[in-house]
Amino acid sequence: MKLLARVIVTPKPVVNDPQGGTVKGALHRLGFESVSEVRVGKYIEVTVEAADEDEARRQVSDMCRKLLANHVIEDVRFQVERPQEAVAHGRAHESEATPTG
Repeated sequence: MKLLARVIVTPKPVVNDPQGGTVKGALHRLGFESVSEVRVGKYIEVTVEAADEDEARRQVSDMCRKLLANHVIEDVRFQVERPQEAVAHGRAHESEATPTG
């Protein structure tokens, strides 16, 4: 079955985020003084073929560990869903990707 993975990669809280600082400064200059923090990351969609959602989650976790995120400086989370369910229900099962070695 085809499944859609939505992957979000963000800098770890302890990592300096100059891009986030630039966006925060620009928002303040535009009058959005209530903004206290901005973290800029990546959003990635991957469509995979898998026997079931568990297998898709295993594949995407491996992709995150090997390529999509640098676990030293970035946090990553993802959700896997059937593409038609993503549109119809607007929800999915979300998973944290963790390095396995």
